[in-house]
Amino acid sequence: MVPAFSDQLVRWQKSHGRHGLPWQNTRDPYRVWLSEIMLQQTQVTTVLDYYTRFLQRFPALADLAAADGDDVLGLWSGLGYYSRARNLHRCAQDVVRLHSGQFPQTAAWLQTLPGIGPSTAAAIASFCFSERVAILDGNVKRVLTRVAAFSGDLASSTQERALWGIATELLPRRKLLEDMPRYTQAIMDLGATICTTRQPACLLCPVQTLCRGFASGTPENFPVKTRKLKRSAMALSLLWAERADGAVWLERRPAPGIWGGLYCFPVFGSEEDLLAALPASLQDRLAAVPPFVHVLTHKDLRLSPMRLALSAREAKVDRLPGDGAWVAREVWTGLGLPAPVRKLLG
Repeated sequence: MVPAFSDQLVRWQKSHGRHGLPWQNTRDPYRVWLSEIMLQQTQVTTVLDYYTRFLQRFPALADLAAADGDDVLGLWSGLGYYSRARNLHRCAQDVVRLHSGQFPQTAAWLQTLPGIGPSTAAAIASFCFSERVAILDGNVKRVLTRVAAFSGDLASSTQERALWGIATELLPRRKLLEDMPRYTQAIMDLGATICTTRQPACLLCPVQTLCRGFASGTPENFPVKTRKLKRSAMALSLLWAERADGAVWLERRPAPGIWGGLYCFPVFGSEEDLLAALPASLQDRLAAVPPFVHVLTHKDLRLSPMRLALSAREAKVDRLPGDGAWVAREVWTGLGLPAPVRKLLG
Protein backbone atom coordinates (compact mmCIF):
# COMPACT_ATOMS: atom_id res chain seq x y z
CA MET A 1 0.00 0.00 0.00
CA VAL A 2 2.88 2.40 0.72
CA PRO A 3 3.79 3.74 -2.77
CA ALA A 4 0.20 3.55 -4.01
CA PHE A 5 -1.13 5.62 -1.12
CA SER A 6 1.19 8.60 -1.54
CA ASP A 7 1.08 8.46 -5.36
CA GLN A 8 -2.71 8.48 -5.45
CA LEU A 9 -2.94 11.34 -2.97
CA VAL A 10 -0.45 13.44 -4.93
CA ARG A 11 -2.35 12.88 -8.18
CA TRP A 12 -5.68 13.65 -6.50
CA GLN A 13 -4.44 16.87 -4.96
CA LYS A 14 -3.32 18.23 -8.33
CA SER A 15 -6.84 17.96 -9.72
CA HIS A 16 -9.19 18.00 -6.73
CA GLY A 17 -7.37 19.49 -3.75
CA ARG A 18 -7.58 23.01 -2.40
CA HIS A 19 -5.43 25.53 -4.28
CA GLY A 20 -6.93 28.95 -3.57
CA LEU A 21 -6.04 29.57 0.08
CA PRO A 22 -3.70 32.57 0.51
CA TRP A 23 -0.97 30.56 2.27
CA GLN A 24 -0.82 27.94 -0.46
CA ASN A 25 1.44 27.93 -3.51
CA THR A 26 4.31 29.44 -1.53
CA ARG A 27 7.49 28.14 0.04
CA ASP A 28 7.97 31.22 2.17
CA PRO A 29 8.48 29.83 5.71
CA TYR A 30 7.15 33.03 7.27
CA ARG A 31 3.79 32.77 5.53
CA VAL A 32 3.48 29.02 6.03
CA TRP A 33 4.41 29.28 9.71
CA LEU A 34 1.94 32.13 10.29
CA SER A 35 -0.89 30.14 8.72
CA GLU A 36 -0.04 26.97 10.64
CA ILE A 37 -0.09 28.78 13.98
CA MET A 38 -3.36 30.54 13.19
CA LEU A 39 -5.01 27.32 11.99
CA GLN A 40 -4.34 25.48 15.25
CA GLN A 41 -7.83 24.68 16.60
CA THR A 42 -9.32 27.44 14.42
CA GLN A 43 -11.44 27.15 11.26
CA VAL A 44 -10.06 28.25 7.90
CA THR A 45 -12.95 30.69 7.39
CA THR A 46 -12.07 32.45 10.65
CA VAL A 47 -8.34 32.60 9.90
CA LEU A 48 -8.60 34.16 6.42
CA ASP A 49 -9.22 37.75 7.51
CA TYR A 50 -6.72 37.59 10.38
CA TYR A 51 -4.03 36.20 8.08
CA THR A 52 -4.54 39.01 5.58
CA ARG A 53 -4.47 41.71 8.26
CA PHE A 54 -1.31 40.29 9.84
CA LEU A 55 0.56 40.32 6.54
CA GLN A 56 -0.61 43.85 5.81
CA ARG A 57 0.73 45.02 9.17
CA PHE A 58 3.78 42.75 9.31
CA PRO A 59 4.71 41.84 5.72
CA ALA A 60 8.01 40.23 6.76
CA LEU A 61 9.33 38.28 9.72
CA ALA A 62 11.55 41.19 10.75
CA ASP A 63 8.51 43.46 10.96
CA LEU A 64 6.78 41.08 13.35
CA ALA A 65 9.92 40.63 15.44
CA ALA A 66 10.30 44.40 15.83
CA ALA A 67 6.62 44.96 16.69
CA ASP A 68 5.31 45.95 20.09
CA GLY A 69 3.71 43.01 21.90
CA ASP A 70 0.48 44.97 22.42
CA ASP A 71 0.20 45.53 18.66
CA VAL A 72 0.51 41.79 18.05
CA LEU A 73 -2.14 40.96 20.65
CA GLY A 74 -4.35 43.71 19.28
CA LEU A 75 -4.34 42.17 15.80
CA TRP A 76 -4.92 38.71 17.32
CA SER A 77 -7.85 39.91 19.44
CA GLY A 78 -10.88 37.68 18.86
CA LEU A 79 -8.92 34.75 17.41
CA GLY A 80 -8.57 33.08 20.81
CA TYR A 81 -5.84 30.91 22.36
CA TYR A 82 -3.76 34.01 23.05
CA SER A 83 -0.66 32.06 24.04
CA ARG A 84 -0.31 31.46 20.30
CA ALA A 85 0.10 35.20 19.71
CA ARG A 86 2.65 35.58 22.49
CA ASN A 87 4.64 32.61 21.19
CA LEU A 88 4.33 33.92 17.64
CA HIS A 89 6.01 37.16 18.67
CA ARG A 90 8.72 35.38 20.69
CA CYS A 91 9.37 32.96 17.84
CA ALA A 92 9.85 35.79 15.33
CA GLN A 93 12.29 37.48 17.70
CA ASP A 94 14.22 34.21 18.23
CA VAL A 95 14.49 33.55 14.50
CA VAL A 96 15.93 37.04 14.00
CA ARG A 97 18.21 36.86 17.04
CA LEU A 98 19.40 33.25 16.85
CA HIS A 99 19.07 32.36 13.17
CA SER A 100 19.83 35.63 11.35
CA GLY A 101 16.19 35.97 10.31
CA GLN A 102 16.06 32.62 8.50
CA PHE A 103 13.86 29.75 9.68
CA PRO A 104 15.74 26.47 10.32
CA GLN A 105 15.18 23.99 7.50
CA THR A 106 14.51 20.80 9.46
CA ALA A 107 11.60 19.81 11.67
CA ALA A 108 13.99 18.92 14.49
CA TRP A 109 15.44 22.42 14.59
CA LEU A 110 12.10 24.13 14.07
CA GLN A 111 10.78 22.45 17.22
CA THR A 112 13.34 24.36 19.29
CA LEU A 113 11.42 27.58 18.60
CA PRO A 114 8.59 28.88 20.83
CA GLY A 115 5.12 27.64 19.92
CA ILE A 116 6.24 25.15 17.26
CA GLY A 117 5.36 21.55 18.08
CA PRO A 118 6.18 18.39 16.11
CA SER A 119 3.28 18.58 13.64
CA THR A 120 3.66 22.31 12.95
CA ALA A 121 7.41 21.85 12.51
CA ALA A 122 6.80 19.00 10.07
CA ALA A 123 4.34 21.09 8.06
CA ILE A 124 6.84 23.95 7.67
CA ALA A 125 9.72 21.60 6.85
CA SER A 126 7.63 19.67 4.32
CA PHE A 127 5.98 22.62 2.59
CA CYS A 128 9.02 24.88 2.48
CA PHE A 129 12.03 22.55 2.40
CA SER A 130 10.57 19.24 1.11
CA GLU A 131 11.81 17.32 4.14
CA ARG A 132 10.40 13.77 4.33
CA VAL A 133 8.60 14.19 7.63
CA ALA A 134 5.01 13.50 8.68
CA ILE A 135 2.41 15.85 10.11
CA LEU A 136 -0.21 14.54 12.51
CA ASP A 137 -2.92 17.09 13.12
CA GLY A 138 -6.54 16.17 13.81
CA ASN A 139 -7.54 15.77 10.16
CA VAL A 140 -4.52 13.62 9.37
CA LYS A 141 -5.10 11.39 12.40
CA ARG A 142 -8.61 10.75 11.18
CA VAL A 143 -7.45 9.86 7.64
CA LEU A 144 -4.67 7.56 8.77
CA THR A 145 -6.61 5.71 11.45
CA ARG A 146 -9.32 4.96 8.89
CA VAL A 147 -6.93 3.93 6.12
CA ALA A 148 -5.07 1.58 8.46
CA ALA A 149 -8.11 0.65 10.60
CA PHE A 150 -5.91 1.70 13.49
CA SER A 151 -7.82 0.85 16.64
CA GLY A 152 -5.24 2.03 19.17
CA ASP A 153 -6.56 4.51 21.69
CA LEU A 154 -5.05 7.90 20.82
CA ALA A 155 -5.53 8.98 24.41
CA SER A 156 -2.38 6.91 24.95
CA SER A 157 0.91 8.54 23.97
CA THR A 158 2.24 5.09 23.04
CA GLN A 159 -0.55 4.60 20.53
CA GLU A 160 -0.10 8.09 19.12
CA ARG A 161 3.60 7.36 18.57
CA ALA A 162 2.60 4.16 16.78
CA LEU A 163 0.32 6.14 14.48
CA TRP A 164 3.16 8.58 13.82
CA GLY A 165 5.21 5.62 12.67
CA ILE A 166 2.47 4.68 10.19
CA ALA A 167 2.31 8.29 9.00
CA THR A 168 6.05 8.25 8.33
CA GLU A 169 5.91 4.90 6.53
CA LEU A 170 3.28 6.21 4.10
CA LEU A 171 5.25 9.30 3.04
CA PRO A 172 6.52 9.62 -0.55
CA ARG A 173 9.93 8.13 -1.20
CA ARG A 174 10.86 9.76 -4.50
CA LYS A 175 10.61 13.15 -6.20
CA LEU A 176 10.54 14.66 -2.72
CA LEU A 177 11.20 18.20 -3.89
CA GLU A 178 7.84 18.26 -5.64
CA ASP A 179 5.89 15.46 -3.99
CA MET A 180 6.45 16.17 -0.28
CA PRO A 181 4.68 19.57 -0.27
CA ARG A 182 1.96 18.19 -2.54
CA TYR A 183 1.43 15.09 -0.40
CA THR A 184 1.29 17.08 2.83
CA GLN A 185 -1.32 19.39 1.34
CA ALA A 186 -3.22 16.39 -0.05
CA ILE A 187 -3.62 14.56 3.24
CA MET A 188 -4.75 17.79 4.92
CA ASP A 189 -7.24 18.45 2.13
CA LEU A 190 -8.54 14.90 2.25
CA GLY A 191 -9.29 15.15 5.95
CA ALA A 192 -10.88 18.58 5.64
CA THR A 193 -13.12 17.92 2.62
CA ILE A 194 -13.67 14.18 2.10
CA CYS A 195 -12.71 12.12 5.15
CA THR A 196 -14.77 14.22 7.53
CA THR A 197 -15.71 13.35 11.10
CA ARG A 198 -19.32 12.53 10.29
CA GLN A 199 -20.60 11.10 7.03
CA PRO A 200 -17.29 10.85 5.18
CA ALA A 201 -17.68 11.01 1.40
CA CYS A 202 -16.01 7.66 0.84
CA LEU A 203 -17.27 7.34 -2.75
CA LEU A 204 -15.17 10.39 -3.67
CA CYS A 205 -12.04 9.29 -1.80
CA PRO A 206 -8.94 8.72 -3.95
CA VAL A 207 -7.66 5.98 -1.61
CA GLN A 208 -10.97 4.22 -1.01
CA THR A 209 -9.66 0.91 -2.41
CA LEU A 210 -6.76 1.04 0.07
CA CYS A 211 -8.86 2.02 3.08
CA ARG A 212 -9.36 -0.73 5.63
CA GLY A 213 -11.81 1.42 7.57
CA PHE A 214 -14.02 1.65 4.48
CA ALA A 215 -13.68 -2.10 3.93
CA SER A 216 -14.87 -2.68 7.50
CA GLY A 217 -18.09 -0.79 6.74
CA THR A 218 -17.69 1.51 9.74
CA PRO A 219 -15.03 4.14 8.99
CA GLU A 220 -16.74 6.49 11.46
CA ASN A 221 -15.47 4.26 14.29
CA PHE A 222 -11.98 5.66 13.76
CA PRO A 223 -10.08 7.29 15.35
CA VAL A 224 -10.48 5.83 18.84
CA LYS A 225 -9.91 8.21 21.73
CA THR A 226 -11.53 7.37 25.04
CA ARG A 227 -10.28 10.10 27.33
CA LYS A 228 -12.43 13.19 27.08
CA LEU A 229 -11.61 16.47 28.74
CA LYS A 230 -14.35 17.46 31.15
CA ARG A 231 -15.97 20.82 30.65
CA SER A 232 -15.98 23.18 33.58
CA ALA A 233 -17.74 26.43 34.32
CA MET A 234 -16.60 29.63 35.98
CA ALA A 235 -18.67 32.63 37.07
CA LEU A 236 -17.02 36.05 36.79
CA SER A 237 -18.21 39.60 37.36
CA LEU A 238 -16.81 42.38 35.17
CA LEU A 239 -16.58 46.06 36.05
CA TRP A 240 -17.39 47.97 32.85
CA ALA A 241 -16.45 51.55 33.75
CA GLU A 242 -16.73 54.09 30.97
CA ARG A 243 -16.28 57.84 30.76
CA ALA A 244 -18.52 60.13 28.75
CA ASP A 245 -15.72 60.63 26.20
CA GLY A 246 -15.59 56.88 25.43
CA ALA A 247 -12.53 56.04 27.51
CA VAL A 248 -12.80 52.79 29.48
CA TRP A 249 -11.01 51.52 32.58
CA LEU A 250 -8.79 48.58 31.62
CA GLU A 251 -6.15 46.53 33.33
CA ARG A 252 -3.75 43.99 31.92
CA ARG A 253 -4.51 40.36 32.74
CA PRO A 254 -1.72 38.26 34.23
CA ALA A 255 -0.18 35.47 32.15
CA PRO A 256 -0.76 32.61 32.24
CA GLY A 257 -4.48 32.33 32.88
CA ILE A 258 -7.74 33.28 31.21
CA TRP A 259 -7.11 36.09 28.72
CA GLY A 260 -3.47 36.20 29.82
CA GLY A 261 -1.68 39.33 28.62
CA LEU A 262 -4.84 40.99 27.26
CA TYR A 263 -6.38 44.26 28.39
CA CYS A 264 -9.66 43.69 30.17
CA PHE A 265 -12.29 45.12 32.48
CA PRO A 266 -11.43 44.38 36.12
CA VAL A 267 -12.49 40.79 36.85
CA PHE A 268 -14.02 39.57 40.11
CA GLY A 269 -15.12 36.19 41.40
CA SER A 270 -18.54 37.50 42.40
CA GLU A 271 -20.72 40.60 42.42
CA GLU A 272 -20.05 40.94 46.15
CA ASP A 273 -16.29 41.10 45.50
CA LEU A 274 -16.84 43.73 42.82
CA LEU A 275 -18.94 45.90 45.14
CA ALA A 276 -16.42 45.57 47.94
CA ALA A 277 -13.65 46.88 45.67
CA LEU A 278 -15.55 50.07 44.75
CA PRO A 279 -15.74 53.28 46.75
CA ALA A 280 -19.09 53.53 48.56
CA SER A 281 -19.93 56.64 46.53
CA LEU A 282 -20.00 54.59 43.32
CA GLN A 283 -21.74 51.40 44.38
CA ASP A 284 -25.25 52.80 43.84
CA ARG A 285 -24.27 53.99 40.36
CA LEU A 286 -23.78 50.49 38.99
CA ALA A 287 -26.18 49.17 36.36
CA ALA A 288 -26.42 45.44 35.78
CA VAL A 289 -25.94 44.22 32.21
CA PRO A 290 -27.71 40.95 31.28
CA PRO A 291 -25.33 38.08 32.07
CA PHE A 292 -24.20 35.78 29.26
CA VAL A 293 -22.07 32.71 28.65
CA HIS A 294 -18.80 32.89 26.72
CA VAL A 295 -17.66 29.45 25.56
CA LEU A 296 -13.99 28.48 25.63
CA THR A 297 -12.68 25.12 24.45
CA HIS A 298 -13.10 23.31 27.77
CA LYS A 299 -14.71 25.94 29.97
CA ASP A 300 -17.90 27.98 30.03
CA LEU A 301 -17.46 31.49 31.39
CA ARG A 302 -20.65 32.86 32.95
CA LEU A 303 -20.05 36.61 32.74
CA SER A 304 -22.01 39.23 34.66
CA PRO A 305 -20.96 42.75 33.63
CA MET A 306 -21.77 45.74 35.85
CA ARG A 307 -21.68 49.06 34.05
CA LEU A 308 -20.50 52.31 35.63
CA ALA A 309 -20.86 55.56 33.68
CA LEU A 310 -18.73 58.46 34.92
CA SER A 311 -18.07 61.99 33.82
CA ALA A 312 -14.48 63.06 33.23
CA ARG A 313 -14.54 65.00 36.52
CA GLU A 314 -15.89 62.06 38.51
CA ALA A 315 -13.27 59.76 37.00
CA LYS A 316 -10.54 61.98 38.42
CA VAL A 317 -12.03 61.99 41.91
CA ASP A 318 -12.89 58.35 42.48
CA ARG A 319 -10.17 55.72 42.20
CA LEU A 320 -11.26 52.53 40.50
CA PRO A 321 -9.99 49.09 41.61
CA GLY A 322 -6.93 47.27 40.35
CA ASP A 323 -3.85 48.46 38.52
CA GLY A 324 -5.79 49.75 35.56
CA ALA A 325 -5.99 53.06 33.77
CA TRP A 326 -8.36 55.05 31.63
CA VAL A 327 -7.78 54.16 27.98
CA ALA A 328 -9.13 56.41 25.23
CA ARG A 329 -11.36 54.94 22.54
CA GLU A 330 -8.81 55.51 19.78
CA VAL A 331 -6.32 53.48 21.83
CA TRP A 332 -8.43 50.60 23.16
CA THR A 333 -9.81 49.79 19.72
CA GLY A 334 -6.30 48.68 18.72
CA LEU A 335 -5.44 46.75 21.89
CA GLY A 336 -5.71 43.04 22.50
CA LEU A 337 -9.09 42.66 24.21
CA PRO A 338 -10.95 39.45 25.12
CA ALA A 339 -13.69 38.73 22.59
CA PRO A 340 -16.59 39.28 25.05
CA VAL A 341 -15.15 42.64 26.17
CA ARG A 342 -14.74 43.80 22.58
CA LYS A 343 -18.30 42.69 21.87
CA LEU A 344 -19.65 44.64 24.86
CA LEU A 345 -17.80 47.76 23.79
CA GLY A 346 -19.13 47.39 20.25
